[in-house]
Amino acid sequence: MQRSLTLKILFVLILIVAAAVSLIPTFKLSGLQSREASLIRKINVLSGLTRTEIEVGVTSGELESEVRKITPEDKLEEALRLSDELLKLNAEITSVEGRAIRRGLDLQGGTYLVYEVDLNRFLDEAAKNKDSRLEDILQATKRDYEVRGLDYFVALQNNFNARDIKLNRYFGRRGQSDDEIIDDLGQQAEDAVNRTLEVLRNRVDQFGVSEPSIQKEGSSRIIIELPGIKNIQRAKNVIGTTALLEFKLVKEPEIIWSVLNDIDRVMRSMRRGGDVDRTASADTTELETGEKVEEKELTLSDLFGEQEPDQATAEEDTSILVDQKTFEEKPFTSLLRGLPGRYADVVSVPMQNVRAVQRALQLPEVQQVIPPDVQFLWATKPVGMADTEFQRLYLVKKEAELLGSALTNADVQIDAGSSSLRAGQAEVHMELNSEGTKTFARVTGMNVGKQLAIVLDGRVASAPNIKEKIPTGSARIDGMGSMDEAKDLALVLRAGALPAPVKVMAENTVGPSLGQDSIEKGQKSALIGIIIVMIFVVLYYNLVGFIADFALILNGLFVMAIMASFQFTLTLPGIAGFILSVAMAIDSNVLINERIREELRGGKTIRAAIDTGYSRAFVTILDSNVTTLITGVVLYSFGTGPVRGFAVTLCIGILVSMFTAIFVTRMILDIATSRFAIKKLYI
Repeated sequence: MQRSLTLKILFVLILIVAAAVSLIPTFKLSGLQSREASLIRKINVLSGLTRTEIEVGVTSGELESEVRKITPEDKLEEALRLSDELLKLNAEITSVEGRAIRRGLDLQGGTYLVYEVDLNRFLDEAAKNKDSRLEDILQATKRDYEVRGLDYFVALQNNFNARDIKLNRYFGRRGQSDDEIIDDLGQQAEDAVNRTLEVLRNRVDQFGVSEPSIQKEGSSRIIIELPGIKNIQRAKNVIGTTALLEFKLVKEPEIIWSVLNDIDRVMRSMRRGGDVDRTASADTTELETGEKVEEKELTLSDLFGEQEPDQATAEEDTSILVDQKTFEEKPFTSLLRGLPGRYADVVSVPMQNVRAVQRALQLPEVQQVIPPDVQFLWATKPVGMADTEFQRLYLVKKEAELLGSALTNADVQIDAGSSSLRAGQAEVHMELNSEGTKTFARVTGMNVGKQLAIVLDGRVASAPNIKEKIPTGSARIDGMGSMDEAKDLALVLRAGALPAPVKVMAENTVGPSLGQDSIEKGQKSALIGIIIVMIFVVLYYNLVGFIADFALILNGLFVMAIMASFQFTLTLPGIAGFILSVAMAIDSNVLINERIREELRGGKTIRAAIDTGYSRAFVTILDSNVTTLITGVVLYSFGTGPVRGFAVTLCIGILVSMFTAIFVTRMILDIATSRFAIKKLYI
């Protein structure tokens, strides 16, 4: 008995410590964000850059270059120092945010936009013939869709039938039935909405928001939530612009190594405090892979040869991982890695080093040694190898060989099997228009064996090898890692521009005052509710009420810790769900305490009353909590936004309350009866 009780106490203490540790980033984040706001204000005063311009510079990694362009000479040094501090602080905030409780739009403030794909304009542009009768049908369809709530394509077919006009007069092929044409148009519209969603998601990534929400609602609406973004006009300008799809040649390995050697030469001179050696380097560069790298952790000051950092900067995590075998002679290259397999020909950067590489590439001295006809571009997504994530870095020709406007289609197909190794693998097929076919034939014919980067909004989505000249305008991209990767690439290729016109249906900015007001009211209501419940329990159940209150405090601690650990988002409805789970927790204690009271009145000993009270109350507690849990699961499965926020905290709270109300309170009563031999239970 004593051994079992000791293990229970140890288990609860471990959980309490783990919960407290998991909540440290949440409390730390608030202080970091205050420092960030202060640095932005100081940079604004020194340089004249607006808050929005500073935030964009931080996100893109080009803050220092923007500061250099606009800041007066006498303030430049201080502005650059603050910019460097802001970049480091932003990296730390990004790291901490991933481990803190996330706040939803209603608590943090931000921008809320609802876009709708204009199906009328989409069909008008897709029609092979246009006249006043088609315009009349489309307008009637729009009214039925918006006013009567009919499905758009059901309304479209009804309006054609009402006028006794065949759909193939304007859409589809001659002889095709109305039902077939409606199905085709529906698929085209769905594909257009999905491509629009992909483009908008790519544009939203420019904001660097910790948790943007981009989701499709119904058949044609897209909802975008940008927590922390208050400039609604900037959001609309960036999101609504046309995405740019380009095809750019990746430079040959010897040119890449030459540029890297030149950057190493500049960085080496900067670290040693001397003038940059203008003599061309004759050595070559090879990136070490995997186990060959002897990694060493250094700071940004070690890399850039800066003076000792001030105290505030020293406290920040500015560590980088370098290859210590090459760091002294090749400081820039030591930040890079080579990956095995399909990424063997790509320069890769550990995520921990990305900020340092961005900063190095923005230095004026480094910009001078990068040829003017090339540029470095990052990949769209990082790749994972073992337990480490890497971001790929490409050196490409600055001038595009082909634009996305030349594409007519891209889809996923399965390799029929000319090679047994590739049989059954997913590959992407793309079709070009006549002008694109001529250009593509010339480019592929002159660059066999080279890589052609597919670039969407300045990010490389893929860089397949050119195996042969392609004169037909029909190309195949193989070597896909999975079917999902092939689908994503096909979507990117089709999403070179907004494929269908969109219109803003709703826009709302939750300002900082409203966000703060929501936070304060939510916190206040939760605190008042908990205090009232705790006072009532103590007054009604005496000393045993204090045990229930302790379990209630643990309940709140564990719920917040779980939300932080699994990166759930806290919203105002979520706070309501938490308060409801508190009521459920107290209800469990009420059932247990009333059962114990009944057993004591029946003349049982304290030990027997506790055992019987918990065993008899358990079935009732389990039944009530399971039914509520099922309700929460249903709300989460079929609900959206605020409803899901409520369901998440409710379900977590119910599960935690079962543990604290039954396990923890029973453990404390066992301690009281077995170790202190109490003669009377005040309940």
